[in-house]
Amino acid sequence: MGKKKSRRKNAKVRYRRRRRRSLWWWGLGVAGVAGFVVLLLLARGGGRLATAVGEEVPLEGAEHIPMGTPPEYNTLPPASGPHYARSLQPGFYEETVRNEVPYPEGYLVHNLEHGYVIFWYDCSQLSEDGCTQLKTLIQSVMGEKPGAKLIAFPYPGLPAPLVLTSWGKRMVMENPNAEDMRAFIAANYNRAPEPGAP
Repeated sequence: MGKKKSRRKNAKVRYRRRRRRSLWWWGLGVAGVAGFVVLLLLARGGGRLATAVGEEVPLEGAEHIPMGTPPEYNTLPPASGPHYARSLQPGFYEETVRNEVPYPEGYLVHNLEHGYVIFWYDCSQLSEDGCTQLKTLIQSVMGEKPGAKLIAFPYPGLPAPLVLTSWGKRMVMENPNAEDMRAFIAANYNRAPEPGAP
């Protein structure tokens, strides 16, 4: 009888050890996978977790409207909605473009649909020096990604001197800074219905 009890006891001890060891290895594996995922997110976000930076804006659809039709949006500036079948080229646009492009938001929302980030700026809220500094800052951040899907466009009547938008996201910037701009780009760039389009 004593030997049977002893064998059973030893078997239970061995079973518990194997179970503990197995759980330990499973835990180590799960921690490794989680660490790998965090590293991927950090790498994609330029050293920050690539989460949704900026506020969510309710989507307003993505239908095409005839060129020259004044588009209507619920937010200023828009982050989605009806737009023209043509978009604008990436780059920095000076205030003079406002006279050349009627209803620019109709084109720019098409850019957003393709995954662009747009820097809408309003120099009427700033001094001449403040405007120059803002433009220099925007151009500097955009210059870090030459040829990328980035547009800076003058847009009077904004709620702040600078508003960044991507498809369904926006960040209102009372005090624009490069770090927040970079974070918005890293988190929201090319996240749109048609990211493969130019």
